Amino acid sequence: MLKKSIFAALFIFALLFQGCSQEDKIMEANEMISVNEYVLTDLNASQHIVKKEANGFILENADGKLVIFDIFATWCPPCKAAASHLSSLQEKYKDDLIVIGITIEDDILNEKLQEFRKAYNANYTLVNSAQNRRLVDAIASELKLGERFPIPLMAMYKDGKLVNHYLGAIQEEFIESDIKKALGK
Repeated sequence: MLKKSIFAALFIFALLFQGCSQEDKIMEANEMISVNEYVLTDLNASQHIVKKEANGFILENADGKLVIFDIFATWCPPCKAAASHLSSLQEKYKDDLIVIGITIEDDILNEKLQEFRKAYNANYTLVNSAQNRRLVDAIASELKLGERFPIPLMAMYKDGKLVNHYLGAIQEEFIESDIKKALGK
């Protein structure tokens, strides 16, 4: 009787380990598939998929458009100043430009981002996702900025290729000049 109980316990134990290893393999496969993909959720609960390409980053469904990733924090004075400039450019080039604001603040509430949007006229897409940090780190790494870099950091891409990037406070005219060049205007 004792032998049967021990055998049954060992059998169940072996099945549990087999099941766990299968789950681990599935998780590893999913991580490998998504290592170059970032799913960002905006304040309206819409998802935006960014993929790492050979020469940069591409926003899914942004064919032919310029994409500016604005890496910011709600407490950062230059980030606050940049928000209205980016909104102005988003409005002016609405058919050719998509601005995505990516907060570096972990565990920030959407309400705080809504307050930032209202106070600083940040009328463009703001994302608040667990994957924000991964994407920010990947962009900074591609730009060879290291782990610590000034914010705001803006990176402009067209069709997955880097057009230019800006560190710290930048005048709207400089960004607009690069937008015009990239669009051939």
